[in-house]
Amino acid sequence: MITAFVLIQTSRESTAETAEAVAEIPGVAEVYSVTGEWDLVAILRFKDFEQLDDIVTLGLRKLRGIERTQTLLAFRAYSRKLLEQGFNIGGEGL
Repeated sequence: MITAFVLIQTSRESTAETAEAVAEIPGVAEVYSVTGEWDLVAILRFKDFEQLDDIVTLGLRKLRGIERTQTLLAFRAYSRKLLEQGFNIGGEGL
């Protein structure tokens, strides 16, 4: 399974409606409203890169209210359990 994060800038008056429309696109697992330069972050999960093209090009780009996007592909996932194990290495005697 491939995971991608899409940072989305929306027109000011349509953020909520755009978020709801993005969440309905097949392949979009989650959508978050966020602070900062971007208005929304969509988490995509798909099996092959052709699906990424379908989600972004045929799905997101057709939605009104989206002004700009940036897509980030995940190389590796780090679970909380793995991160906690990594930070506890060498800390047994403290």
